[in-house]
Amino acid sequence: MALGVLAGFFCVSLWYAVKVWTAMAGVQMSGWGWTFLVLGIVVTIGLGAGLMALVFYSSRHDMDQ
Repeated sequence: MALGVLAGFFCVSLWYAVKVWTAMAGVQMSGWGWTFLVLGIVVTIGLGAGLMALVFYSSRHDMDQ
């Protein structure tokens, strides 16, 4: 049930993202724009993964209060 709801949210958000992206046909992004977009995505995913690793590490080593 929960995976179905998550899949539904994902499909709706993907549909909306494609709709908005195609509506901006006249907008051009420079190479710097693409560079910083990709850099922002990589840093965000890295930060999230690092924080989750710290959560699991502290839980496994009984550092949680």
